Amino acid sequence: MSPRQMKLGLFLWATGHHIAAWRHPKAHVTAGIDIGHYIQLARTAEAAKLDMIFCEDAAGLREANVGIASQTSRSIGFEPISLLSAIAVQTGRIGLVSTASTSYNEPYGLARTFASLDQLSGGRAGWNLVTSASNIEAANFGSMGLRSHADRYERAREFAAVVAGLWRGAGSGGLNHDGQSFSVRDALDLPRSPQGAPVMVQAGASEDGKDLAARTADVVFSAAQTFEEAKAFYDDVKGRLAAYGRTSGDVKIMPGVAPVVAATEPEARAKHEELQELIPDEVGVALLSSYLSISDLWRYPIDGPLPELPESEGMKSRQALVVEQSRRDGLSIRQLARHFAGARGHWRIVGTPAQIADELQARFEGGAADGFNVMPSWFPGELDAFCALVVPELQRRGLFRTEYEGRTLREHLGLKGPASAA
Repeated sequence: MSPRQMKLGLFLWATGHHIAAWRHPKAHVTAGIDIGHYIQLARTAEAAKLDMIFCEDAAGLREANVGIASQTSRSIGFEPISLLSAIAVQTGRIGLVSTASTSYNEPYGLARTFASLDQLSGGRAGWNLVTSASNIEAANFGSMGLRSHADRYERAREFAAVVAGLWRGAGSGGLNHDGQSFSVRDALDLPRSPQGAPVMVQAGASEDGKDLAARTADVVFSAAQTFEEAKAFYDDVKGRLAAYGRTSGDVKIMPGVAPVVAATEPEARAKHEELQELIPDEVGVALLSSYLSISDLWRYPIDGPLPELPESEGMKSRQALVVEQSRRDGLSIRQLARHFAGARGHWRIVGTPAQIADELQARFEGGAADGFNVMPSWFPGELDAFCALVVPELQRRGLFRTEYEGRTLREHLGLKGPASAA
């Protein structure tokens, strides 16, 4: 039995993480607005003893071209905190993590919302802090345009500090915060969280993002294609913790992974190719363009290399990851777009349960991850396959729990609670 066990989250999405998931012959086409579908996915993950379900969010459509948006698996879905509130009363143990933006919310309101989710779920809530890097989202909030990367992170640092202060001092008096962007007087009208405070999650991999994570995050969601990239990110974030009085065990780093699993390797590869063949080139290139923050990628030859790009004010780390992969593997725009459409730049593994467990074990024991955020290519099929085939293999190796050890998300993750406000 391994003394250290990996953490596993389920990245929840409507029809699946593959951009063409909605076209799979067994896909649930209206999954995005079917609460019964989401509840069943959560129950499947809970039965497999996964640590948490994780919901991303964008306050707007993810693609401006309606013709393209209508051909993707990510155009319709519920606001995630509302969704997780419904799931909370239909589950009993699994953690509930939702994304919410520091650019388009106020800290008192968001702290109160997550504190409420935490209370009604018995201590299972988590907040994935994002700064929002989409011009489409910006246009829905006063049309002021996308803030610069530096400005977004300056606001996020103050936002996170105010929220953490409200959570630590819930029910014990006012905060009296007067800062550059926010002013808060009252305490929350809720008692302190059953887990001390909701778990704070972050995903930024820029220098500002890694520094904010080291300062405030309990869990970091990352993207890395190779072991070397994952190891470098892991060491970098863990190395920054001491500057904020924190230790390596205070933060769990959980990269995304998109497994395609079957009893045999040829069967798994056939499943993967079936999805890849469903990607229209215009959809793949549009998705790639959105993550690269470039609007005119189509004017370049699709079978040529990715052009030189200016540094983005959007998702800096994801742009850097994609450019690095295109140069390292010599991929054309078409090849890169098809690869990216499978898991949006996250690590993809295709194989048998033993092969996938081998890969996860190597990164976990090699010091490149504390666990993984699992991104099934389509729902429910690939989630069912992961829970039925890969989880038992990890349990047999002593790498993953067979029963929950506690009731709160912090207990699942092995995280200590924050100190109360003075």
